[in-house]
Order: sequence, then structure tokens, then C-alpha cells
Amino acid sequence: MNTTKPNSSLLESKQHFKILDGLRGIAAVAVVIFHFMEIAVPDYNNSFIAHAYLAVDFFFCLSGFVIAYAYDRRLKQIGVSAFLKMRLIRLHPLVIIGSVVGFLAFVFDPFSHLYQAYTGQTFLMFLSSCLMIPYPLVHERYFNLFHLNPPTWSLFWEYIANIIYAFVLIRLRNKAIWILTIIGAIALCYEAHRSGFLAVGFGGDNITGGGIRVFYSFIAGILVYRSNWIIKSRLGFMTTGILLVIVFLVPFSEKLNWILDPLIVIFYFPFLIALGAGAKLTSTFSRLCHFSGEISYPLYMIHYPFVWLFMSYVERMKPAIGQMATIMIIAVCLLIGLAYLIMILMDIPVRQFLKGKMGRPAASIKV
Repeated sequence: MNTTKPNSSLLESKQHFKILDGLRGIAAVAVVIFHFMEIAVPDYNNSFIAHAYLAVDFFFCLSGFVIAYAYDRRLKQIGVSAFLKMRLIRLHPLVIIGSVVGFLAFVFDPFSHLYQAYTGQTFLMFLSSCLMIPYPLVHERYFNLFHLNPPTWSLFWEYIANIIYAFVLIRLRNKAIWILTIIGAIALCYEAHRSGFLAVGFGGDNITGGGIRVFYSFIAGILVYRSNWIIKSRLGFMTTGILLVIVFLVPFSEKLNWILDPLIVIFYFPFLIALGAGAKLTSTFSRLCHFSGEISYPLYMIHYPFVWLFMSYVERMKPAIGQMATIMIIAVCLLIGLAYLIMILMDIPVRQFLKGKMGRPAASIKV
């Protein structure tokens, strides 16, 4: 296996990852707010958090970094089969849980009868969501690859990235990773120019955009780790968190997004991950970062069915913007609580059970 091995002293402390976990939680909350805002204020030009769709690119880049850190030196010992099983155990329980939540929200939506138009296809939608097989069907609502739980589209590409990592990327030297990163950056610029921005990949009419987004960001994350781009500083969680939030608050511009989006993804996100990995975490924010990282994935995977309910409510009741703002604030808080409960009561027990079935090697590695 020909991989560049970074200086272990640069990443010897797990506190680096606690800050990155905290940033992942911030990004997840931003995505939830962004999705609610898409319903309340459909025009991105009027949304205060219009660029939060780039959180997905941050997730992909962070994933590449963390996967390289956790498995570059271990994959040869544990084997590809064990690696893929471990990734399934980590990710797939919430894919199933999110699919169930999405199914229930779709069928029992009190404000919409859309389910009746797709009665014969609902089970197939549920099955495709559980098995991660794209099934774009509902044109009335953005033609999502996975209508019952739309964010699953990014997990679809995450799975593909993990498979390619295990069979190909793990064997490549840094020179090859550099070449792939440059190719990915060029493809990302092309996609941004073609589509006008990078909020693509979620639907049947823009699925290739998702592949391009994960292609660049996942490999860039690997490159950050293998190249030792760890920026040591006294910056803490609050400063790095603000630097991430600033991206999401960048005003939407139809004339400039095709330039701004790739610049942020290609340069700023890898820099921010390098900065977060080397920042100093104080005890004051240690527990917050841990909690933020823990609930980020459950929150991401269970929130959207409730966005559909909100959409149905808005379409039917046509509430004032003030009323929608109140609902959104309450909903975000409740969803964070629900994500925590699902994590504690369902996700963690299921993963522990499955890890136990795999044996000790799986239980010893946490990513």
C-alpha cells in the first residue's frame, strides 16, 4: 500500500477532532435552518442563510480528512470487507430510521393529500431510501432522488466515496491525489458555471452535480491530512465556528455564485479543516463540541420529513412570516432534542449490537 504517512505528532491528540466535531454540528444546524428557510422564503436572495447548502461540501471534505486519519494506517490490517461493514454500521442505521420517519410523515401528513397520488409507489420509495437506490419520482417537490428523506442523496455519494477510498484512493501516493484534486476542482468550477451555483446533486435532474461535489471535497480532505496541512494556533472553537458560519451567511448572488461557490469549496473549506484540526480546544467548550458532533448526523438524517410537514402547512394555511419564524425556531430546537433521543435510544444501541456481532476490532475504532 503506497500512502504518504503524516507525522503522527501533528494529530496525536483527539482534541483536534473535538473542534472539527463541533464544526460539523454547526454545519448540521445550519442545514436544518436553511431547509426551513427554503419553504418560508423561497427566494435565496432574501434568505439570511442562503449559502448553507455548501455545508454538504464541508461534510464531504471533513469526511475525507477523518477517513484518511482513521484508516490510512489501519485498512490494510483490518481489510476492505471489515472497513465497509464498519462504515455501514456507522451510517446505515440512521438511513433506515430516517426512511421510517419520512414514510410516516408522508403517509400521515395532515396538511397534504400528496400521498394519495403516489400510493402505488410509496413502498418503492421507502425501499429505495432504505437501500440507497436513487428513485426520483415526485416532481411536485423538487424531484428528489429520495423523496421520503431528501438528505439521503449525500449519503449515497458518501457510500460511493468510501468504496472508492477502500479500493483505490488508499493505494495512491500524494502525487496522484494532487492530480485527482486538481481534476476535481476543474470539474467543480465547470459545474458551478453550468448550474450557476453548487446547490446540486439532490434531484434526478442534477444528480451528476453530487458526484462532482463529493469527488473534489472528499479527495481534498484526504489531501489535507496526508500533506500535514495542520495549522497550529491558539484559535478556539468559537473563532473557527464563526469562520464557518460566515460562509453560510454570504448573500446569494445570481451573478457571482458560480465564482464564489467553487472558491469557498476549493480553498476555504480545506483551509478551515486544517485550521480546526490545529486549533486549541479549551475545557469550556469540550462538552459542547462533543455534543455537537454526536447529534450532527442524527439531526441531518431525521429533520427533513418535518420540513415536508412545514411545507404542507405553509401551502395550506399560508401563515405570516412572523408566525413561520416562530415555528422554525421552535422546530429547530425540538429537532435537536429529537435527534439526541433517537441517537441515545435507537442509533447507539443498534450500532453497539452490530459492532458486537463483528467482534472486537470493529468496536475498537470509532469514526
